[in-house]
Amino acid sequence: MAEKGKLFWIALILLIIGGLNWGLVGLFKFDVVQEILGGIPLVRDIVYTLIGLSALFMIFNARK
Repeated sequence: MAEKGKLFWIALILLIIGGLNWGLVGLFKFDVVQEILGGIPLVRDIVYTLIGLSALFMIFNARK
């Protein structure tokens, strides 16, 4: 199996954070990202965007 690069691991960590966050939103209506970064909307939006880009990255690169 090929060695996974740093970008792969960063994307994986962001996807885990995003998945856990959505699980908490679904179960308890508690958004961790909003709670931590709610006072800084630009940073919060950047985090959500990076999580979405990580998902796209994994869609195209997970099988490599």
